[in-house]
Amino acid sequence: MRMEVVFPGGAAVEARFKGHTVLTDQPPKGGGEDRGPAPFDLFLASVATCAGYYALRFCQSRELPTEGLGLTLEPLRDDSPGRVATIRMELRLPPGFPEKYRAAVIRAMDQCAVKRHVLEPPKFEIVTV
Repeated sequence: MRMEVVFPGGAAVEARFKGHTVLTDQPPKGGGEDRGPAPFDLFLASVATCAGYYALRFCQSRELPTEGLGLTLEPLRDDSPGRVATIRMELRLPPGFPEKYRAAVIRAMDQCAVKRHVLEPPKFEIVTV
């Protein structure tokens, strides 16, 4: 997969890949018009949706009910400006979720590819063309 990034104006940035276009922008205080989420917000959404997907697939693969399944993510900041110290996720389990699977569903969420790349980051290479 190759992702192309273009700049449609102002502080907006678009990423185009696999037939999709993702628009990001900054809030007005950052020079943007808030036409889309900020890039860091997309990162947090990526963590949340990836972890949620693993929880969902865990339930589906065991034919457990998924109605009522949900997840919230809260970035907890430290004293450094803008730095997130902890990403806290709270998984809401469906009513009647078997107790024997509680630890296992969390282990499944720990397999999230986004989280794994944060914990074991790839090398970054930036070149000019």
